[in-house]
Amino acid sequence: MFRTRIVVAIAAATLTAVTASHDATAGPGIQPVAAAVPRFDHIVMVMFENKNYSSINGSSSAPYFNSLATQGAKFSQSFAITHPSQPNYIAIFSGSTQGVTDDRCPINLGSKTNLASQLTGAGKTFKGYSEAMPSDGYTGCSSGTYRRKHNSWVDFSNVPASSNLRYSRFPSDYTQLPTVSFVTPDMCHDMHDCPIGTGDTWLKNHLDGYVQWAKTHNSLLIVTFDEDCGTPVNQIFTVFVGAHVKPGTYSKRIDHYTVLRTIEASYDLPGINNAANRSPIVDGWQ
Repeated sequence: MFRTRIVVAIAAATLTAVTASHDATAGPGIQPVAAAVPRFDHIVMVMFENKNYSSINGSSSAPYFNSLATQGAKFSQSFAITHPSQPNYIAIFSGSTQGVTDDRCPINLGSKTNLASQLTGAGKTFKGYSEAMPSDGYTGCSSGTYRRKHNSWVDFSNVPASSNLRYSRFPSDYTQLPTVSFVTPDMCHDMHDCPIGTGDTWLKNHLDGYVQWAKTHNSLLIVTFDEDCGTPVNQIFTVFVGAHVKPGTYSKRIDHYTVLRTIEASYDLPGINNAANRSPIVDGWQ
């Protein structure tokens, strides 16, 4: 009996010490990182435009989107933050709309903390790839079918120009990808100005190679939308596919901040801004 009490006391003291150490590392007021999110070698996120969940889910116009849903984790209760486009792109990159309420350009947000600055601070890498952007490091508001309002990383002075790349620079050797990549198709391929089928075909032609590679190379693809077509509900189609993903449909309510928080958790990063108030996705992994 005496020996049992000693063992229990030692176990309790050890648990207390580990918890205190974790909390001290996380910092005051910061949500502890969930160990259940796999640590991926690479995460690629692709954002499409202005479609209701019901317009993509099960649609014959989006066979590849729905194929990804059967291969991965589909989130049937996924929501954008607001309308119009630009504040949603800023939200998923920095955990806040930063007070932006419209699509005006240019937006300059200075050195506020964002996913890229978090990753860099942790010794990881970030790059954004924008289709139809005329040159690497471009800061103009528009060119052809490129729009800066869909490129949130260019708004932050602490994200170097070398991280703001044309989509043509997306590597065919996926081992050369940065830790986290954001991909923005042009105004046609993101479905803003063209039909759903156009975006569906673009996604298959440009990212399916990465999807199949990711499954056996500890990597992940996230596909989501900035917002729905303007309704108050703002429900969007979101799917995760790649290594460690447990295929299925998940009904937990998530939003752009949840997606950001999940990416952060993969690299033991604290949640920033509103992402700190979200729990990372932990039930879609195997």
